[in-house]
Amino acid sequence: MELSAEGLPDWLAPVAQATETVDAAQLSRFLPPEDGGGRQSAVLILFGYGEEGPELLLTERSGSLRSHAGQPSFPGGALDPEDGDPAVEGPLRAALREAEEETGLDPGGVRLFGVLPKLYIPVSSFVVTPVLGWWRVPSPVGVVDPAETARVFTVPVADLTDPGNRATAIHPSGYRGPAFQVASTLVWGFTAGVIDRILHYAGWERPWDREKLVALDQHA
Repeated sequence: MELSAEGLPDWLAPVAQATETVDAAQLSRFLPPEDGGGRQSAVLILFGYGEEGPELLLTERSGSLRSHAGQPSFPGGALDPEDGDPAVEGPLRAALREAEEETGLDPGGVRLFGVLPKLYIPVSSFVVTPVLGWWRVPSPVGVVDPAETARVFTVPVADLTDPGNRATAIHPSGYRGPAFQVASTLVWGFTAGVIDRILHYAGWERPWDREKLVALDQHA
Protein backbone atom coordinates (compact mmCIF):
# COMPACT_ATOMS: atom_id res chain seq x y z
CA MET A 1 0.00 0.00 0.00
CA GLU A 2 1.42 3.35 -1.07
CA LEU A 3 0.68 7.04 -0.81
CA SER A 4 -0.16 8.86 -4.02
CA ALA A 5 -1.13 12.43 -4.86
CA GLU A 6 -1.95 11.48 -8.45
CA GLY A 7 -5.13 13.17 -9.61
CA LEU A 8 -5.53 15.07 -6.35
CA PRO A 9 -7.93 18.01 -6.86
CA ASP A 10 -6.47 21.52 -6.74
CA TRP A 11 -8.39 22.45 -3.61
CA LEU A 12 -6.55 19.73 -1.67
CA ALA A 13 -3.09 20.85 -2.82
CA PRO A 14 -2.51 23.14 0.22
CA VAL A 15 -3.18 20.22 2.58
CA ALA A 16 -0.88 17.89 0.65
CA GLN A 17 1.88 20.49 0.66
CA ALA A 18 1.51 21.11 4.39
CA THR A 19 1.91 17.40 5.18
CA GLU A 20 5.32 17.43 3.52
CA THR A 21 6.79 20.09 5.81
CA VAL A 22 4.97 20.09 9.15
CA ASP A 23 6.60 18.37 12.14
CA ALA A 24 5.04 16.84 15.24
CA ALA A 25 5.82 19.78 17.54
CA GLN A 26 3.90 22.06 15.18
CA LEU A 27 0.83 19.87 15.52
CA SER A 28 0.66 19.12 19.23
CA ARG A 29 2.47 19.45 22.54
CA PHE A 30 1.65 15.80 23.21
CA LEU A 31 4.37 13.76 21.51
CA PRO A 32 5.00 10.00 21.63
CA PRO A 33 7.11 8.74 24.57
CA GLU A 34 10.81 8.66 23.78
CA ASP A 35 11.03 5.12 25.17
CA GLY A 36 8.76 3.89 22.39
CA GLY A 37 5.87 3.18 24.72
CA GLY A 38 2.22 3.55 23.83
CA ARG A 39 -0.20 1.61 21.68
CA GLN A 40 0.24 2.14 17.96
CA SER A 41 -2.90 3.38 16.21
CA ALA A 42 -4.02 5.37 13.18
CA VAL A 43 -6.89 7.63 12.16
CA LEU A 44 -8.20 8.47 8.71
CA ILE A 45 -8.59 12.18 7.93
CA LEU A 46 -10.81 11.82 4.89
CA PHE A 47 -11.57 14.81 2.66
CA GLY A 48 -14.48 14.64 0.28
CA TYR A 49 -16.37 17.16 -1.82
CA GLY A 50 -20.05 17.56 -1.05
CA GLU A 51 -22.88 19.95 -1.84
CA GLU A 52 -21.24 22.67 0.24
CA GLY A 53 -17.71 22.10 -1.06
CA PRO A 54 -14.81 20.37 0.71
CA GLU A 55 -15.82 18.35 3.75
CA LEU A 56 -14.40 16.00 6.39
CA LEU A 57 -15.76 12.63 7.50
CA LEU A 58 -16.20 12.27 11.27
CA THR A 59 -17.75 9.80 13.66
CA GLU A 60 -19.22 10.11 17.12
CA ARG A 61 -18.00 7.45 19.48
CA SER A 62 -20.53 5.37 21.39
CA GLY A 63 -21.38 6.69 24.84
CA SER A 64 -20.70 3.23 26.30
CA LEU A 65 -17.01 3.09 25.36
CA ARG A 66 -14.41 3.17 28.12
CA SER A 67 -12.32 5.95 26.59
CA HIS A 68 -13.40 9.11 24.76
CA ALA A 69 -17.06 8.06 25.05
CA GLY A 70 -19.43 10.23 23.06
CA GLN A 71 -16.67 12.31 21.48
CA PRO A 72 -16.60 13.20 17.80
CA SER A 73 -13.49 11.76 16.22
CA PHE A 74 -11.81 10.66 13.03
CA PRO A 75 -12.45 7.02 12.09
CA GLY A 76 -9.57 4.92 13.38
CA GLY A 77 -8.17 2.62 15.99
CA ALA A 78 -5.31 0.39 17.06
CA LEU A 79 -3.04 -1.41 14.61
CA ASP A 80 -3.52 -5.15 14.30
CA PRO A 81 -0.60 -7.52 13.60
CA GLU A 82 -1.94 -8.19 10.09
CA ASP A 83 -1.73 -4.47 9.27
CA GLY A 84 2.03 -4.84 8.88
CA ASP A 85 5.02 -2.76 9.92
CA PRO A 86 3.94 0.17 12.17
CA ALA A 87 6.72 2.23 10.64
CA VAL A 88 5.68 1.62 7.03
CA GLU A 89 2.33 0.40 5.72
CA GLY A 90 0.75 -0.49 9.08
CA PRO A 91 -0.93 2.86 9.79
CA LEU A 92 -2.24 3.11 6.22
CA ARG A 93 -3.89 -0.29 6.38
CA ALA A 94 -5.21 0.30 9.90
CA ALA A 95 -6.73 3.68 9.03
CA LEU A 96 -8.61 2.26 6.05
CA ARG A 97 -9.62 -0.94 7.84
CA GLU A 98 -10.96 0.88 10.88
CA ALA A 99 -12.80 3.44 8.72
CA GLU A 100 -14.49 0.62 6.82
CA GLU A 101 -15.41 -1.18 10.04
CA GLU A 102 -16.82 1.97 11.65
CA THR A 103 -18.56 3.68 8.73
CA GLY A 104 -19.00 1.06 6.01
CA LEU A 105 -17.16 3.15 3.43
CA ASP A 106 -15.65 1.45 0.40
CA PRO A 107 -11.84 1.73 0.82
CA GLY A 108 -11.48 1.29 -2.93
CA GLY A 109 -12.81 4.81 -3.38
CA VAL A 110 -10.19 6.36 -1.08
CA ARG A 111 -6.80 7.59 -2.22
CA LEU A 112 -4.29 8.01 0.62
CA PHE A 113 -2.05 10.97 -0.13
CA GLY A 114 -0.26 11.93 3.07
CA VAL A 115 0.78 11.00 6.59
CA LEU A 116 1.31 13.41 9.48
CA PRO A 117 3.89 12.79 12.23
CA LYS A 118 2.91 10.46 15.05
CA LEU A 119 1.12 12.17 17.96
CA TYR A 120 0.17 11.02 21.46
CA ILE A 121 -3.07 10.84 23.43
CA PRO A 122 -1.95 10.63 27.09
CA VAL A 123 -5.35 9.67 28.56
CA SER A 124 -5.45 6.45 26.50
CA SER A 125 -1.70 6.00 25.78
CA PHE A 126 -2.33 5.81 22.04
CA VAL A 127 0.46 6.76 19.63
CA VAL A 128 -1.57 8.00 16.67
CA THR A 129 -0.55 8.30 13.04
CA PRO A 130 -2.93 10.65 11.18
CA VAL A 131 -3.40 9.35 7.62
CA LEU A 132 -4.86 11.76 5.06
CA GLY A 133 -7.14 10.58 2.28
CA TRP A 134 -9.13 11.91 -0.64
CA TRP A 135 -12.59 10.43 -1.05
CA ARG A 136 -12.35 10.36 -4.83
CA VAL A 137 -15.32 7.98 -5.23
CA PRO A 138 -17.77 8.55 -2.36
CA SER A 139 -19.71 5.58 -1.05
CA PRO A 140 -22.64 5.33 1.37
CA VAL A 141 -21.63 5.51 5.04
CA GLY A 142 -23.42 5.01 8.33
CA VAL A 143 -23.18 3.36 11.73
CA VAL A 144 -21.99 -0.24 11.42
CA ASP A 145 -21.75 -1.19 15.09
CA PRO A 146 -23.76 0.97 17.55
CA ALA A 147 -21.67 -0.38 20.41
CA GLU A 148 -18.67 1.37 18.88
CA THR A 149 -20.05 4.28 16.87
CA ALA A 150 -23.11 6.43 17.61
CA ARG A 151 -23.09 8.58 14.46
CA VAL A 152 -21.28 9.02 11.15
CA PHE A 153 -21.40 12.45 9.54
CA THR A 154 -19.59 14.92 7.31
CA VAL A 155 -18.70 18.51 8.17
CA PRO A 156 -18.12 21.15 5.48
CA VAL A 157 -14.69 22.75 5.75
CA ALA A 158 -16.53 26.08 5.37
CA ASP A 159 -18.26 25.38 8.71
CA LEU A 160 -14.95 24.50 10.35
CA THR A 161 -13.33 27.74 9.16
CA ASP A 162 -16.35 29.90 10.09
CA PRO A 163 -15.18 32.07 13.02
CA GLY A 164 -18.67 31.88 14.52
CA ASN A 165 -18.29 28.12 14.99
CA ARG A 166 -14.94 28.30 16.75
CA ALA A 167 -14.14 28.47 20.46
CA THR A 168 -11.57 27.53 23.07
CA ALA A 169 -12.61 24.50 25.12
CA ILE A 170 -11.81 24.38 28.83
CA HIS A 171 -11.76 21.03 30.62
CA PRO A 172 -12.14 20.73 34.43
CA SER A 173 -8.62 19.27 34.46
CA GLY A 174 -7.25 22.57 33.16
CA TYR A 175 -6.93 21.51 29.52
CA ARG A 176 -7.51 24.30 27.02
CA GLY A 177 -7.67 23.72 23.29
CA PRO A 178 -9.51 24.56 20.08
CA ALA A 179 -13.09 23.46 19.59
CA PHE A 180 -15.63 23.55 16.78
CA GLN A 181 -19.37 23.89 17.31
CA VAL A 182 -20.58 22.16 14.14
CA ALA A 183 -23.04 19.50 13.00
CA SER A 184 -25.05 19.77 16.24
CA THR A 185 -22.05 18.73 18.32
CA LEU A 186 -18.85 20.02 19.90
CA VAL A 187 -15.63 18.76 18.35
CA TRP A 188 -12.74 19.11 20.81
CA GLY A 189 -9.65 17.32 22.12
CA PHE A 190 -7.28 15.46 19.81
CA THR A 191 -9.58 15.65 16.78
CA ALA A 192 -10.16 19.39 17.07
CA GLY A 193 -6.45 20.00 17.65
CA VAL A 194 -5.48 18.21 14.45
CA ILE A 195 -8.22 19.93 12.43
CA ASP A 196 -7.10 23.30 13.81
CA ARG A 197 -3.51 22.73 12.72
CA ILE A 198 -4.49 21.43 9.27
CA LEU A 199 -6.60 24.54 8.68
CA HIS A 200 -3.73 26.71 9.84
CA TYR A 201 -0.92 25.16 7.80
CA ALA A 202 -3.11 24.75 4.71
CA GLY A 203 -3.81 28.48 4.81
CA TRP A 204 -7.55 27.94 5.30
CA GLU A 205 -7.79 29.37 8.81
CA ARG A 206 -9.76 32.57 9.31
CA PRO A 207 -9.26 34.90 12.31
CA TRP A 208 -11.43 33.80 15.23
CA ASP A 209 -12.06 34.86 18.82
CA ARG A 210 -9.83 32.72 21.02
CA GLU A 211 -11.40 34.28 24.11
CA LYS A 212 -14.74 32.70 23.27
CA LEU A 213 -14.81 29.90 25.83
CA VAL A 214 -16.88 26.73 26.18
CA ALA A 215 -16.77 24.63 29.33
CA LEU A 216 -16.35 20.88 28.84
CA ASP A 217 -17.93 19.68 32.06
CA GLN A 218 -21.18 19.18 30.16
CA HIS A 219 -19.46 17.62 27.14
CA ALA A 220 -16.54 15.58 28.51
